[in-house]
Amino acid sequence: MSTAEPLKREAPDSLMLTGFWYRALPSDQVSRGQLSKAMLLEIPLVIGRDKRGRPFALRDACPHRGMPLSCGRFDGEELECGYHGWRFDAGSGQCQLIPSLTSDQSLKVDRIYAGNYACEEHDDFVWVFIPDPGPASAGFTRRDEPEAPVPRVPTFSEKFKTAYLSADLPCSVDHGIIGLMDPAHGPFVHQAWWWRSRHSIHEKQKQFEPIPNGFRMSAHTPSSNSAPYKLLRLYADADSIMTTIDFVLPNLRAEIIRAGKYWFSSLTTVTPITRDHCRIDVVACWNIFHWVPCGASLLKFVFAKFVEQDRRTMELQSEGLKTNPHLMLIDDADRPAKWYFALKAAYLEAKRSGAEMMHPMSGTVTLKWKS
Repeated sequence: MSTAEPLKREAPDSLMLTGFWYRALPSDQVSRGQLSKAMLLEIPLVIGRDKRGRPFALRDACPHRGMPLSCGRFDGEELECGYHGWRFDAGSGQCQLIPSLTSDQSLKVDRIYAGNYACEEHDDFVWVFIPDPGPASAGFTRRDEPEAPVPRVPTFSEKFKTAYLSADLPCSVDHGIIGLMDPAHGPFVHQAWWWRSRHSIHEKQKQFEPIPNGFRMSAHTPSSNSAPYKLLRLYADADSIMTTIDFVLPNLRAEIIRAGKYWFSSLTTVTPITRDHCRIDVVACWNIFHWVPCGASLLKFVFAKFVEQDRRTMELQSEGLKTNPHLMLIDDADRPAKWYFALKAAYLEAKRSGAEMMHPMSGTVTLKWKS
């Protein structure tokens, strides 16, 4: 029997999860010798590249008086605050100089740090690790290195093409994520002559299985009511086409399509910027249709169409959410959303108690819906 449950608003301290890597900026927006500003989980960041081209991320506030470091100077190695000239190493955030100190003053400059975050570059994006916050009264020190690696787009051959797309969403990260994993909105939001229409709705049945920190839509044959998949069947052996979709905390959706030697994969993230603003980033890699002229541009056009439809839907939804209406989640179409909230709760409880995280799924589950 299908049931409906109220959709509870997340408490502010659980809305945005710390202890994870997040996409900060596309690589082409971070230039050597220049400083770029970004916001992650309501944390202002200044991001740049050192003289070797390596990315770095610091909190965009001088620990002295809070002046944004992005307003100061950068020589490729150190950032200088524009207020009092304090200088900080770009890679470590360690203070290198306080110009106002006199020769007889013994302040240990090297014990002072600007907020510094682990920062790596992969798959056309600069990623930043947001650690759990320390005590409110504590200053910044040398950072601890994250144990988990940066998420990567899965690839299955040496030669492939890549494209990315980003769009801002005027909603909380929760609404962005459950919209991303929602299987029933497609025929109503993503309509196009080359994709599908609302008249193509039919019943679907998929298996889901638990994976660490998330869940997987088990390998299955792609939907029969989408034109791109029909074209793919003409290009490759239809019986060999399989799709797998994973969702992993805090915000990752990985999709893999395999058709013999051909493959397509994408890693989509919904990044919390503030409590009511998030950003969707899609990076895709593929070796399918590699001979098609302007293939990357064509694929980016398709993604742009989808993302804009999602963005517009979220924009309209945000108007309705302003009045704080009662909301609900139903089975089976909204079960992935329920798992998402249960995973968040289990992760936060494990952090609070120090115990092992208890996964909300005990085994494989079959869901049915129409789309």
